Amino acid sequence: MQPVDATASTSREAIARRAFISRLGGLAIAGLTGGVIANTFMSKHTFVEQVTLNDGDIEAGYLTFNSPQGSGEGRGYLVRPLQVAGKLPAVLLVHGSSGLNPHAEAVARRLARQGYLVFAPDALHTVGGYAGDDDAGWLLLKSMNRNKVEQDFVMAANMLKQHVLASGKLGVIGFCFGGYISNMLASMPELVDASVPFYGMPANDEQANKIKGPLLLQFAELDEWVNGSWAAYEAVLLTNQADYQAFVYSGVNYDFHDDACEQYDEAAAELAWQRTLAFFDKHLRE
Repeated sequence: MQPVDATASTSREAIARRAFISRLGGLAIAGLTGGVIANTFMSKHTFVEQVTLNDGDIEAGYLTFNSPQGSGEGRGYLVRPLQVAGKLPAVLLVHGSSGLNPHAEAVARRLARQGYLVFAPDALHTVGGYAGDDDAGWLLLKSMNRNKVEQDFVMAANMLKQHVLASGKLGVIGFCFGGYISNMLASMPELVDASVPFYGMPANDEQANKIKGPLLLQFAELDEWVNGSWAAYEAVLLTNQADYQAFVYSGVNYDFHDDACEQYDEAAAELAWQRTLAFFDKHLRE
């Protein structure tokens, strides 16, 4: 895929967000041991701290987890289907640069209705969580220790993969900032079984060299920032003989999947969603 010229204007705030996300790729991930993660897992009877939704099909609420090499404690939105018997394939959902906003929680619920145990951590938990304003959210994220933020998502992935309700298969999906985290976590094949980055910057070189896939990469044609990094990233994936698919959605910009954003494109969002479900179905279900 060749970089393309954006035809839509990009605000200085949006450019700054993307610059912050791109710098994350230079950070290292510290090693984890079984002792670090052993005390993070919930039983079926302590599924969440407080149930916020139970409509007969899904149950949702908030759950904290230990992150000793990150921010100390993490918190996120955990959703499970109620009409599915047995262990569940799990999906870690990573929000964009604004924090765990309503759109991210809505996508978590959509995935749970497809039979997945879904956890969406909030990177902003230790600074008060998502406060209802996307611009304020990304400023908070920008102010945080980036290495600790990454460690929080590594710990969240470990917690979810070993959750008592989980089958042991773990997928990751993320948008913008979350797309970068999805690429980063894909460098841990012992942890992640399938990854779907939406318009995400690549992992740093050391991490990218470890990626074998499977990956489903979703790009927006007008997203000049991320698209400019793709040629070099694809060359690494080819060298790795990684299992990947990449799709470019014509005429749309990043955040095309977010129906709360002006960049939302219903046709592209639905096609990307159906591809995501088929990909997870193939790689996460026994």
